[in-house]
Amino acid sequence: MRNILDFFARNRHWLLFVVLQAASLTLLFRFNAVQGSVWFTSASAVAGWALRTEAEAHAFLQLRQTNRDLTRRNLALERNLAVARAELARLRHDSTYGERRLARLLEGREMVEAQVVSADMRRRDNFITIDRGRLDGVRPEMGVVDGAGVVGIVHVVSDHYAVVMPLLHSKSSLSCRLRGTGYVGYLHWEGASPYRAVLTDVPHHARYAVGDEVETSGFSAVFPPGVFVGRIERVMPSEDGHSNVLEVRLATNFTRLRDVVVVGGTAVDEVSALERDGGR
Repeated sequence: MRNILDFFARNRHWLLFVVLQAASLTLLFRFNAVQGSVWFTSASAVAGWALRTEAEAHAFLQLRQTNRDLTRRNLALERNLAVARAELARLRHDSTYGERRLARLLEGREMVEAQVVSADMRRRDNFITIDRGRLDGVRPEMGVVDGAGVVGIVHVVSDHYAVVMPLLHSKSSLSCRLRGTGYVGYLHWEGASPYRAVLTDVPHHARYAVGDEVETSGFSAVFPPGVFVGRIERVMPSEDGHSNVLEVRLATNFTRLRDVVVVGGTAVDEVSALERDGGR
């Protein structure tokens, strides 16, 4: 306490100067219109800059949650679109019991949100690690998507993590169809680019063009039909000449992958029962 009093005693002249200066500025800006206007304008500009900076910082910190919300909304839109297509097909044709049941199953698929914790896309056989595992409801053979399209299939799981085999893997083979048609092929990655894959076994007589959309066919228990995969970028003849090979620009950007959703598929035995019911 004595040190503080000594400090004030030594610097009393400076302290008095600061007090008088503050008092004079207060009187100047308060009782003079011109100076008051300048002070108000400057203070408003500084306050506005501070508030704008705070708002931008807050928005930046909310980007992660925003990305998660967008991923969830895009996935919901894809799923609703698939249900709408199935319902439209039912109205246009005499759908079987199996088709109607499959449309209902689309609405009941479980979803687990996850984040990518490790991903290396520089190899021929790439893998992705996500921060959800067995205790979160993730199981092998479940599908993985992001807000843009298909990512891959869960390969192995632990209690808290899972390893995903992405489309960018030499052994990945995804049944796809040309959107709006019944033509089906298999999507493979040839290892050249993380942005492109090829769709094989597409017949010559199939009608398609550059820019047409490619989606999952639904011919497996992993992905529901209608999930966006990519767009046709180039058409090439196959080596045997019996079909065409379509180069597909993938919807998912694997070089910037972060937020994903694990989609629960229909059990294999349930798919078998569905196919049996549909054949009656």
